[in-house]
Amino acid sequence: MDVLVAYDVSTTDADGPRRLRNVAQACTNYGQRVQQSVFECSVSRAQYEQLIDDLTSIIDEEKDSLRAYRLAQPTDETIETWGLDDTMDFDEPLVL
Repeated sequence: MDVLVAYDVSTTDADGPRRLRNVAQACTNYGQRVQQSVFECSVSRAQYEQLIDDLTSIIDEEKDSLRAYRLAQPTDETIETWGLDDTMDFDEPLVL
């Protein structure tokens, strides 16, 4: 399944920057950054559950916000991009 993860981590307290880095790293483990605090992830159902478990264990629910959107398939018919787009299509061969 394709998932869009968006988050807003408060950095006003001493632990905020660490939570922000940890949320970004957890998202990087499952997908690719497409905006500052937005990741596109292509995951199985089990990976999705693990991703959500990872993220909810990091954030402070009193200060931070986390959203996960399961995207309609096929995404090439539902996602439009304007401006810079340096995302990779992981379903295509990767040639460097």
